[in-house]
Amino acid sequence: MSTKILVIFCLLITVLLITGLVEAQQPKKLPRIGWLGGNSPNARSEAFRQRLRELGYIEGKSVVIVWRHHEGKLDRLPALAAELVRLKVDLIVSAGGAVTRAAKQASVTIPIVMAFDDDPVGSGFTASLARPGGNITGLSTLAPEISGKRVEILKEIVPKLSRLAVVGNSTVPGNAQSLKETELAAGALAVQVQYLDVRNPGDIETAFRAASKGRAEAVLVLTNIFFISHRTEIVDLALKSRLPIMYGAPDYVEDGGLMSYGTSRIDLFRRAAVYVDKILKGAKPADLPVEQPTKFEFVINLKAAKQIGLTIPPNVLLRADKVIK
Repeated sequence: MSTKILVIFCLLITVLLITGLVEAQQPKKLPRIGWLGGNSPNARSEAFRQRLRELGYIEGKSVVIVWRHHEGKLDRLPALAAELVRLKVDLIVSAGGAVTRAAKQASVTIPIVMAFDDDPVGSGFTASLARPGGNITGLSTLAPEISGKRVEILKEIVPKLSRLAVVGNSTVPGNAQSLKETELAAGALAVQVQYLDVRNPGDIETAFRAASKGRAEAVLVLTNIFFISHRTEIVDLALKSRLPIMYGAPDYVEDGGLMSYGTSRIDLFRRAAVYVDKILKGAKPADLPVEQPTKFEFVINLKAAKQIGLTIPPNVLLRADKVIK
């Protein structure tokens, strides 16, 4: 080999070695997950983080999570969602229908994982559960059997139950279906339903007065983010009415409400982490079917029961996943 060729060869080797060294020294870009939720970090967000760790993602080392919370102020959602888009997150995890809607309006290209939604198809988030079709997928809380179970539990606690007030919001997707299922379940148990539509905060107190006037013996509050954001007022009015009240989420019970039966939100947030893992590995939201709930939880607050003079039957207490004393 001539001296000239040897020199060129050595130069090429040197360039390749330097290039490889520079590339090795370049910090690896970490995936960025945008989190858009309600309250500051809580049990649900911790469940999500824990599942991510189990899947091999260490926050700050192999993944970055950009946390944003509306803290019950839903009017902040558009700005928070837009901020996540500006920060160029790789995907957004949304907690609830109003949150998902804000994320969808902010971007039609960034993948969005719904931690939960009452009716993804009715809300216009997905074309169907089996084939979402767009940039949104995740978990649905839609489960027909839930409404029937709630009415059955109320009937066990109030054996003579014949009049049930159902509080809902007709502007929320999924409300009509939940009401229909509740009416069917109540009819099978010879329970008459009084539906009370609550569309704004001013309607909440009016609804409880109407329930008392209608001689309701128990109340069932359908689940939606509007009610959850006003749960303190709802729980206070419920205790003043001294009526047994069933909620669809444990948030109410943890804040002093009587009892709740519904999908396990902790389980849904853990499962949302699996969607995140799949998308970060290249899967498209359009191709990932929306999954329905598989785990449910029943929570009772004995302090609230005592406040309204209600005794919970032992067989019902034994079935509770959590009892607050």
